Amino acid sequence: MREHAVIVAHGQPSDPAPAEAALAALAGRVAAHLPPGWSVRSATLAAPGALEEALGGAPPEALIYPLFMADGWFTQINLPERMTVVGADAGDARILPPMGCDPALWELAADAAQEAARERGLAPGACDLLLAAHGARNNGRAARAAHRIADHVTAHSGFRAVHLGFVEEAPFLPDAARAVQRPALCLPLFAAAGEHVREDVPELLREGGFAGEILPAIGLHPAVPKLIAGALVRAPLIGREIADG
Repeated sequence: MREHAVIVAHGQPSDPAPAEAALAALAGRVAAHLPPGWSVRSATLAAPGALEEALGGAPPEALIYPLFMADGWFTQINLPERMTVVGADAGDARILPPMGCDPALWELAADAAQEAARERGLAPGACDLLLAAHGARNNGRAARAAHRIADHVTAHSGFRAVHLGFVEEAPFLPDAARAVQRPALCLPLFAAAGEHVREDVPELLREGGFAGEILPAIGLHPAVPKLIAGALVRAPLIGREIADG
């Protein structure tokens, strides 16, 4: 078993330090769910030198875990290119499928939404759920990943209706929000609480007249560290087909 990992996230280019600290804290929580002997480092792509420092301090066999919701440009192109620049192996066996492409995350999204509804005294069958995702204008992978999550949540959560809206592509979030019936909840399909979650999603929901509660981003769920640890332990058994299937 390979016992070293580096968790890589996008981060916040305008203010890298808070996202770096949050990711380091997450790495610590992930390590707590791993067998003894594991070392878990972290780096955001937005913090200058952070990835290079993390890779430089990790052995060549370290697993790279992308804390992203889709297998898009950052995980397919940017991350491997930056690894190559510092002389690190960027092979598929080393870079794991991103969090959003893990079926365990799909299950967590369904369970988290159900739990949130019940905590608020709402029966899922009498409540709409709006999933807010990033999307991408020039890459269909982001939308496909979000649709896979939405399909799983629709099939396994029991909500009256499950809607999906994007920040950067159609169906845009305000349009999706207009189709939602009360009562309703919104679950942001984001890996971290960046500007999109803090500012863009609430603003776009207001534009669409959404009157329900916005839940924390799925990447902030307390079960995520254990989910990541499980993916690291299973790494020899999984492949890129999870991301492309």
